[in-house]
Amino acid sequence: MIYSTFAQVYDQLMDQDLYTDWRDYVLKQVPAKGQRLLELAGGSGSLAVLLQNAGFNVTTLDLSAEMLSMAAEKINRAGLDIPLVQADMRDFAQLGEFDVVTCFDDSICYMPNLADIKTVFSEVNASLVPGGRFMFDAHSLHQMDDIFPGYMYNYQTEDYAFIWSSYEGEVPHSAEHDLTFFVYHEDIDAYKPLIEQHKERTYPVADFVAALTQAGFVDIQVSADFGRSAVADDSTRWFFSCVKSTVKQ
Repeated sequence: MIYSTFAQVYDQLMDQDLYTDWRDYVLKQVPAKGQRLLELAGGSGSLAVLLQNAGFNVTTLDLSAEMLSMAAEKINRAGLDIPLVQADMRDFAQLGEFDVVTCFDDSICYMPNLADIKTVFSEVNASLVPGGRFMFDAHSLHQMDDIFPGYMYNYQTEDYAFIWSSYEGEVPHSAEHDLTFFVYHEDIDAYKPLIEQHKERTYPVADFVAALTQAGFVDIQVSADFGRSAVADDSTRWFFSCVKSTVKQ
C-alpha cells in the first residue's frame, strides 16, 4: 500500500509551503462559505486542516490507513471535525454529493493507466452537484520524461537517512521511484532499511482534457505553478480545474 511503511517520515519530508499553495489555488477557484469539499488522496491531513480553517466543510479520503491515522491526530490537535474515509479513489461515489472535489500532490499519476484515470473522473463527476468544481494536478511530460530519470535525493537526520532514486518506467511518460529509509532502532543500536517502490505515470494535456470531457466536465482550465502561469514546455506540474456540466448526459 502506498506510504504504508513511510507515512510519518514522508510527512516530515514534505515541503509544508506546498499545502498553503494548494489551499490558495482552491480559494482562487471557489469561495469557501461552508461548501462541501471532498479531498481525494488526502494523505496526512495537512491540507484538510487548512481547507477546513478556510471555511470548507471537508471530508478526506485516502487509501492508506497509516496516513489517515496521522490525519486524525492533526485534526484532533487542531480541534476540528473532519470525516476520514479509507477508500480507493476509483470507487467512492457512494459517499454522497459534494460541491468541490480535489486531488493534489500528483496523486492522479499513481493510477496505472488511462482507463483507471477515466474511472476516477467518472466517480468524481457522480459525486459532484451540477456545477460543482473538480481540481487536480499532475506531473508534466517534462517532469516525467526529463527530470525524473536519473534523479536522486538524499536526506539524513539523527534518527534516519532517506535515499530517493528515480528512473524511467516501462511505459511511456512513466517513472519508478525507489525509496529507501534507514531508521535507527535503539533496541538493536543499528539502522534498519525500509524499502518501497512507487510507480507514476502521466499523459499529454490533451489526454487529460479528453478524459474529463468524456466524464461530463466542461469549462476545463489548465495552468502551471498553482494557477499562476500558463503551461510551458518546462512546466513541471500541471493544474486542472473544471466544472460538472449542468446538462444531463
